[in-house]
Amino acid sequence: MKTPTQCSGLFFRAADLIIVTSIGYITYWARFNTWQLQGEYKNILALGAVIMLLICSHQKIYQSWRGHYGFSLFSRLSTCWLTSSLLLICFILFSHQGEYYSRLWLGTWLVGSWLSAITIRLFAYYILAIRRTKGGNKSNVFIFGGKDKASQIENQFKLYNWAGFRISGTLDLKDACKLTEQELLYLVGDSDEVWITASIKNSEKVSELYYKLQNCTKNIRYVPNLSDLRLLNHKVGNIVGLHTIDLSTSPLDGSSGLIKRLEDLFLGSLIFIGLLPIMLVIAIAVKLTSKGPVIFKQHRHGIDGKPIKIYKFRSMKVHQEENNEVTQAKKNDSRLTPIGGFLRKTSLDELPQFYNVIQGRMSIVGPRPHAIQHNEYYANLVQSYMKRHKVKPGITGWAQVNGLRGETDTLDKMEKRVEHDLFYIDNWSFWFDIKIITLTILYILRHKNAY
Repeated sequence: MKTPTQCSGLFFRAADLIIVTSIGYITYWARFNTWQLQGEYKNILALGAVIMLLICSHQKIYQSWRGHYGFSLFSRLSTCWLTSSLLLICFILFSHQGEYYSRLWLGTWLVGSWLSAITIRLFAYYILAIRRTKGGNKSNVFIFGGKDKASQIENQFKLYNWAGFRISGTLDLKDACKLTEQELLYLVGDSDEVWITASIKNSEKVSELYYKLQNCTKNIRYVPNLSDLRLLNHKVGNIVGLHTIDLSTSPLDGSSGLIKRLEDLFLGSLIFIGLLPIMLVIAIAVKLTSKGPVIFKQHRHGIDGKPIKIYKFRSMKVHQEENNEVTQAKKNDSRLTPIGGFLRKTSLDELPQFYNVIQGRMSIVGPRPHAIQHNEYYANLVQSYMKRHKVKPGITGWAQVNGLRGETDTLDKMEKRVEHDLFYIDNWSFWFDIKIITLTILYILRHKNAY
């Protein structure tokens, strides 16, 4: 008997096949005014469907998305569709078959299929979310662990009621280990999932309980009690045959790092070249309105905390800080040049940093680099402060588009900024970057916290 997850997986596989095929026929009719596809078009249609199904299956698109955000589904599915499209285009080019296909048809087919698949997935996702908030489509979870952790999980289930989890029963880990295998299976009963929660020091009891549940066919999850730790990009891994739980790693290793670098090179070069006329005007204005160099250079911490040199248009008068300390800019700061306030408010002073992006020192999106003295000061005050440097610093970031830019004159402001930076690192994706870039364009002129 198939589970609901297996049935939904089969449904969406069938839906994807229908989408790819039907959109292919519809776009062919729109382009050539006939439903009779030529042989080569049928072949590429079939190949595209196979590639798409294989990529989506490999990336676990057809698994249950219960408890995951809709944006994660959108991001994963879009990445799969983009990968499938690129592979199909590469096949056409390298097999020298490009002359057989209409580029307009190919582009319309690929984009139309992607939009249709996204629409159906998100529609089903949100319909299920609404149903779950009203008490339907629940997944029953039996929890083995302490009362405090079970209470915390219950509160999370209520907070994220759209995920559709509810607790069917709980039992302390020590008491559970005293039961036999048959007693445990009877206790779990009709629950859909079993969650084992315990601190790392109780790993032996977790192993003992899991051994007794070896014949349990339900989904079993281990929820380690790591609430006192600020984790970063945590996931389960396997190194030299040893199972590991990554507590703090960069999400931009391997292929993800390559995607991020290509994104920076392409967009950074495009923006830098496009903004050259504006930067030339700003450079002339800076030179004419105040004495000193046009470009302000300063050392900041880059990836892994290594010092880098960044560039900005000078927005302040040339001055010497006392004891070489760096003082943050303030509202109505007397050190600002005649156009300095405007440059900082509109972030135009940061345009030269696109050259830093092309160099590879910075990214377009990432945690904003603070002055080295500020890093040294806050590193001992804000938990996991230096984990911001697990990735390259950025020109804009998740903190900035959420209003956390400008002066951080209180510890609370810095803590909020760091928390947003760590959230970005923990949830990085290409589409998250695109979202932040789009929000930056919308927010940059109407936000008043930069000066």
